[in-house]
Amino acid sequence: MDQVLAAVDAAIPAALERLFAFLRIPSISAQPAHAPDCRRAALWARDALAEMGFSARLAETSGHPAVIASHEGAGPDAPHVLFYGHYDVQPADPLDLWETDPFEPRLVEGPRGKRIVARGAVDDKGQVVSFMEACRAHLAVKGRLPVRLTILLEGEEENGSPSLDELLTREREALRADFVLVADTNMWDFATPAITTSLRGLAAMDVRVHGPSRDLHSGLFGGIALNPIHVLTRVLGELRDAQGRIRIPGFYEGVQPPPPGELAAWAALGFDAAAFLGEVGLRHPAGEADQPPLAQLWARPTAEVNGIYGGYQGEGSKTVIPAHATAKLTFRLVAGQDPARIQDGFAQFVTAALPPDARAEFTRGGAAPGYRLPEGAPFLRAAQAALAAEFGKPAALIGSGASIPVVEAFKTRLGLDTLLAGFGLDDDRIHAPNEKFELACFHRGARAHARLLAGFAARADRVPPP
Repeated sequence: MDQVLAAVDAAIPAALERLFAFLRIPSISAQPAHAPDCRRAALWARDALAEMGFSARLAETSGHPAVIASHEGAGPDAPHVLFYGHYDVQPADPLDLWETDPFEPRLVEGPRGKRIVARGAVDDKGQVVSFMEACRAHLAVKGRLPVRLTILLEGEEENGSPSLDELLTREREALRADFVLVADTNMWDFATPAITTSLRGLAAMDVRVHGPSRDLHSGLFGGIALNPIHVLTRVLGELRDAQGRIRIPGFYEGVQPPPPGELAAWAALGFDAAAFLGEVGLRHPAGEADQPPLAQLWARPTAEVNGIYGGYQGEGSKTVIPAHATAKLTFRLVAGQDPARIQDGFAQFVTAALPPDARAEFTRGGAAPGYRLPEGAPFLRAAQAALAAEFGKPAALIGSGASIPVVEAFKTRLGLDTLLAGFGLDDDRIHAPNEKFELACFHRGARAHARLLAGFAARADRVPPP
């Protein structure tokens, strides 16, 4: 292991050159004009893996291609890991807020040492290359990897993964493994690694409340005609009670409280809710009053109004009673909740509250259930030991309030659990101008990945492929 880690350390200058070449490709999956760049990024990754000795190819989809690479040098009895990452990036807009060209990566000084600044630096090209460098070091020292390894790099993650289902269905045999490793996540803080053991799911919904057949003069009809904005805001105002609980019938069916040991571990993290909220101009947690702050973030479902509009939106005044009013909502869900049932419940909640002459129309958006890594999941202990060895302290077992739909897709499509262990930080400005990845996190991430691969090989508690 010492020789492998020394190889990682010695290769950092060359690793940065490889990463910078990857970052210079503006692989923005959401913008059709960048489709050639997405293919160029996929080819770059394919060729880089092939040069390392992987059997690598493009897997075409109805959208952008994926990259699938495999290395079987560890032999048929070795554990089989599927590593997932993505080569596509978010648009760089607004460009005027970038200090330099977002696709001309650079090293700059920061409060924690040098940092890599570019679109995709941490999400997810930097994390992908960090893993590749760990593989490169094992191959350079030993001529093989400790485990059988398959790498899947997607090209549409930042655009909702529209081709993922077809890809997983068609490539099911190629992607057979014992479990999935994903590095597209964060550490707890700069000095503390983390394993994310739960993710919230998502259910999106639009509601439009209709009233009069046309916009009305608020003087001629005000006081006698139903106003859809009044109706909609009143109904939305009833979504939560005074204690912050969601009032949709059946909303909490399937929700299990975190085990006492998990709550105790979260409490030991020293999370400062006031400081966390202070960074965005707030101070007081606004979720369920009987839940601790980290449970509000990680273990409890939410109902959020993301946008509401209706009637006149221009400058000055236009005295109308609008014909309709619309709201956009998303529900963040935890493991055990059914997204379709939540959408049904919200529609029933709104419909039951409508007064005479009001009618509601609903449009369902994306939906994915929450995910929880099973307690005692294979390779979890190996990951904890590897991260503790690299960082000199135990990895924090944390949740995430966000959604990573691919994790649920791996479970439902391939029958695989996912271990989430990444090396980003909360202040990396993901999806924002001047995205960055601390050089120390890139470097230690490569070392930690090298330890993880070796640790997985030493475990005997793997499960057979589905």
